[in-house]
Amino acid sequence: MMVQAVQRAVRILRELAGSGPRLGVTDLADRLGVAKPTAYALLRTLEGEGLVVQDAETGRYCLGPGLVYLSNAYLDTQELRTRALTWADVLASRADEAVWVAVLSGDQALVVHHAFRPGGAVQVSEVGASIPWNVCALGKVMVAHAPRELRDHLLERDLAVLTRASVDEPVRLGQQLEEIRKAGYAVEDQESAVGDAGIAAPVFDSSGLPVGAIGVVGPVERVLAGANREQLAVAVREAGRSLSRELGAPRGAGARA
Repeated sequence: MMVQAVQRAVRILRELAGSGPRLGVTDLADRLGVAKPTAYALLRTLEGEGLVVQDAETGRYCLGPGLVYLSNAYLDTQELRTRALTWADVLASRADEAVWVAVLSGDQALVVHHAFRPGGAVQVSEVGASIPWNVCALGKVMVAHAPRELRDHLLERDLAVLTRASVDEPVRLGQQLEEIRKAGYAVEDQESAVGDAGIAAPVFDSSGLPVGAIGVVGPVERVLAGANREQLAVAVREAGRSLSRELGAPRGAGARA
């Protein structure tokens, strides 16, 4: 049984996360379809737990510092992230590119670890970033190796379009997923951001099911340039297999009927 108050509180957090830095009580009440006193009571409760804060000048609300503690606690209990630390660094060094490790969260690829490009310029951590699965190599390779029911479900949902290269046609995307399963890796060519590219491989656990993905990300002119693309694909696949073995994946994990 779903608890309505909890659902509404979660919706408030999601609205604040996705609709701008600050929203007022009236805005949130309208978005939730509830009376202002109800929205206000929910906000006060969330504020008391440090999950939202109110701007003293405008009276509007934004996400609070308590969420940082919760997100860090989640990352600390993520076995994939813990096991991936060394392999991500090895891959970043070998590829001379940044490396992301991600898990599938709903219809998003959630970045749980970011190994910086060795010797690169100032870089910003992307840990916590969520990217629609259909526009990034990490997301595509996880869905490609997921159980058929989940693949079909995600293909039936609204598919994101972030650039002109994004693919939002279910039939075409389904064909891509078949090719990715055969190749053992996925490629993104400016589908989530113009100028960016990525190559990712799946990571399996002891059940033989995909629990995440590891991949390189960087400028398209480096990642997908000539022979570099195939070299990076080999390195990424090897990192994925090594990490899978460390998680206890059986031989042949990823082979699909």
